[in-house]
Amino acid sequence: MRRILKTNAMQLDFKQIFTAFMVLFAVIDVVGNIPIIIDLRKKVGHIQSEKASLIAGILMIVFLFVGKSLLNLIGIDVNSFAVAGAFVIFFIALEMILGITLYKDDESDAVNASVFPLAFPLIAGPGSLTTLLSLRAEFEIENIIIAVVCNVIVIYVVLKTSAKIERIIGKNGISIIRKVFGVILLAIAVKLFAHNIKMLLA
Repeated sequence: MRRILKTNAMQLDFKQIFTAFMVLFAVIDVVGNIPIIIDLRKKVGHIQSEKASLIAGILMIVFLFVGKSLLNLIGIDVNSFAVAGAFVIFFIALEMILGITLYKDDESDAVNASVFPLAFPLIAGPGSLTTLLSLRAEFEIENIIIAVVCNVIVIYVVLKTSAKIERIIGKNGISIIRKVFGVILLAIAVKLFAHNIKMLLA
């Protein structure tokens, strides 16, 4: 039986929080991006982990609130956006599973690597922002916010210990983790698509 904590102001569903956390963790793929993070450290000398994590978290939460209004402004409902988001998540999953690159952001040197390209678009990128609105079509917003905050904490820890994590896990370990989360992400993309296409056709 699902554990649900209800109050007058909000409804916290621990199953929703865990699912949303896992989806965002897989999409952001901060563990898989450790080689990129280490490369950035070598290029710029230092990355402000606190700043990068905080900015990425703020971007995701702000988009979670204003994203729906932006969609309404251009006449797109959340379910339609969620279907499109399911396709984005699907292709991200394929990249992770097959080890291919379908889309690549510009990762050139920046004045402040903690903001660009680390916080955006590496962490809070098109995939994670699209995923947030896809999740909003199915989950309660307070559960998604908690999942975002939990991810930001994990991101901060990974950024702080990225070099050590790479030494412990190794390149093969990171590759295996990417593939496992890719399969999970693929299943979630199918579920999101099926749920929202059903709502559109109802």
